[in-house]
Amino acid sequence: MVTTKLYKMKKLLIASVVLFSLASCQKTYELATPDDFSVELEKSSYKVGEPVRFIINGKPENIVFWSGEAGRKYEFRKRTVVEGNAISLNFKTFAQFLMPVDQSVIKLYVSTNFSGIYDATNVRAATWEDITDKAVLSSGVDQTPSGNISLNTFAERNKNMALALVYKTTVIKPETQQNRWVVRSFDLKSTNQQGEETVLATMATAGWTAFNFSGPATNWSITSAQLLTVRNSTDLDDDWVITKQFNPNSILPDLGEPIKNISQNLKDYTRVYTKAGVYKVSFVATNANLEQSITVVKEIELTITQ
Repeated sequence: MVTTKLYKMKKLLIASVVLFSLASCQKTYELATPDDFSVELEKSSYKVGEPVRFIINGKPENIVFWSGEAGRKYEFRKRTVVEGNAISLNFKTFAQFLMPVDQSVIKLYVSTNFSGIYDATNVRAATWEDITDKAVLSSGVDQTPSGNISLNTFAERNKNMALALVYKTTVIKPETQQNRWVVRSFDLKSTNQQGEETVLATMATAGWTAFNFSGPATNWSITSAQLLTVRNSTDLDDDWVITKQFNPNSILPDLGEPIKNISQNLKDYTRVYTKAGVYKVSFVATNANLEQSITVVKEIELTITQ
């Protein structure tokens, strides 16, 4: 009899522990909404260079700050394409070893119908438009800037574009009678209608691929720092180096700045603005656990004057 009672008590105890554990787990996953979260300013207008102090009320676990400046706008956090961008190319060249310089061997091409398949057949099948006359090439001076080359007419087609630099000779000459061409820098940028810039490519990120259509012993030398032609005294050269394709209207999504996590206390946050204007400032507060997250967004219109 005693044994039976003890057995029943043991079962009740186990059941109680299980129920308590379940209740504890359920409580663990309960998530508080940051309803008490708010942000205030000490005044509505500040001057350029003046510290702007945002007073933070409530105790959200995490806060991300969106200043409203270029590249920091909450409403553009998912934006990846903007039509009407201005596309510009700048690069620097150096023609070595021979004066006067033979600039006719260097060409700059752009294609908006290249298939994106990087083999000789597809490169040849594409239409490559010659825009060499838009660039200033080295006449023997190192770091000669090409000038700002507008690619807007190609961007207006709203198609992927690729750029090519071509080294093509028409007469076989000894090396001592040929220039070696060095492309020192390469900068391709997109500027939207608000004046915000996005870097589409640099020398290191252009994704260069080299093709040799004549003079198999030589080709472009590619590094992350420069492009270099190789002189050929036995064959005519037709050497190409082509960038990866670019969407001329692409843009990187705007990013916020995390200013608080769950381990921190934050009563205020200070920011200094360097340009006059009206900014829509956003504070995004989030509470989260393993199962879900709850977000509250607070926005403030801020005026910065000179």
